[in-house]
Amino acid sequence: MQTVKLHFLGASGTVTGSKYYLETSECNIMIDCGMFQGLKELRELNWKPLPIDASKIDIVLLTHGHFDHIGYLPRLLKEGYNGTIIGTEPTLAITEIVLMDSAKIQEEAAERDNEEALSVHQPAMPFYTIEEAALTCKKFQVEKRDNWHSLSTNIKFRYRYNGHILGATFIEMEVFGKQFVFSGDIGRPLDYLLDAPERPRWADYLLLESTYGNKLHPKENVEEALKALVNKTILEKGTLIIPSFAVERLQSLMYIFWKLYKKNKIPDIPIFIDSPMGNNVLSVFEAFPKWHKLSHEEYLAMRDHFNIVSSYRETWETIDDPRPKVVIAGSGMVTGGRVLTYLKQLVDITTTTVLLVGYQAEGTRGRQLLEGAHELKLFGKYYPVKAKIEHFESLSAHADQEELLHWLKEIKNIPEMVFLVHGEPLALDAFRVKIKDSLGWLVKVPKLYETVEILIDAKTD
Repeated sequence: MQTVKLHFLGASGTVTGSKYYLETSECNIMIDCGMFQGLKELRELNWKPLPIDASKIDIVLLTHGHFDHIGYLPRLLKEGYNGTIIGTEPTLAITEIVLMDSAKIQEEAAERDNEEALSVHQPAMPFYTIEEAALTCKKFQVEKRDNWHSLSTNIKFRYRYNGHILGATFIEMEVFGKQFVFSGDIGRPLDYLLDAPERPRWADYLLLESTYGNKLHPKENVEEALKALVNKTILEKGTLIIPSFAVERLQSLMYIFWKLYKKNKIPDIPIFIDSPMGNNVLSVFEAFPKWHKLSHEEYLAMRDHFNIVSSYRETWETIDDPRPKVVIAGSGMVTGGRVLTYLKQLVDITTTTVLLVGYQAEGTRGRQLLEGAHELKLFGKYYPVKAKIEHFESLSAHADQEELLHWLKEIKNIPEMVFLVHGEPLALDAFRVKIKDSLGWLVKVPKLYETVEILIDAKTD
């Protein structure tokens, strides 16, 4: 009899900070290592040490390169982790870009807070430094998808293609003869740039994301809606600001705008891409053509259609540009990045439109705008919101409830337990009831820092 302990260290009862720790007699494995975002009470958890001994972790496996799945990695090293960090080649390329960019932003924010005395902490410290992020990247080890990789005598895993973003996978792990499946974030069957997710065929224990566990994405015509917003922006001589995640969403938006222009559906309005991290991710698309649908020729033509903003000086030149324009800038939930500078200058102007695309977590500025906030706190000051706020939920890179259920339907057995993770409480509970009623499976919604003991009656090799 083998005892396996499953620790829920993040994205449990919340949609952020994915971290799961599998403790076994042969090998201790962490799956994803993300930072909490959104509500202050969640963000403050990032500064507290994990309730496990990081030095006892043998390996870290990453499902994909989004910040809420990889952003805690440098802190894990500070807590004593000294093993390798495994992911697919695009995932590790994106993870390096995200970590280095995040460290730079944190160093700059700490420096600004100290200069302007904005922080209650004296001195303000970055969550991690550029040097610590670079050290983390030296721990990377690439593994190919679809191949089984041994971690110990009786534990092996493989990556399976999952859509969502470039390089994203779900993980199938065989542990003493039982199949554990970690869904990561599941993509959409019909995506502009990525193929449909593959699906697991067997799962004894399943950790399943539930971001849209209680919703269906609207069947809106994104191209027509974007066309209307562009024409309105031109008519009003205003600015269309699109806060965007640097990974995948930015590239999808570029593709849609480029397609509209090629079809003569929109005029040649200047479109500025102001996301240093997003620009770097563009190069990852060029480097890994087998992971997306774009041909090399399409990629180059699309990239060359846009005005790429490469410096902070150019950000201000873009703001001062009097022409009607579109600005796509990080970050997607308006938690940081260049978009804050644009909003500081333009959110109080009635001819400005802010288009939110995809999920907006609790406690983020994006959620505040979505819920009709009359003012926005930016760089320590409040600015009145006079801009029009629009929202396209159908551009989400996450599967909705119907698509999640479709992803499950390839599973041939009845899982011993489904753990619902990576969702807000209402979504988790609604999806729990839906799975129970439609499939008859046992479903559990674990609490943050909960540990579940699983007994496996297995013969070891």
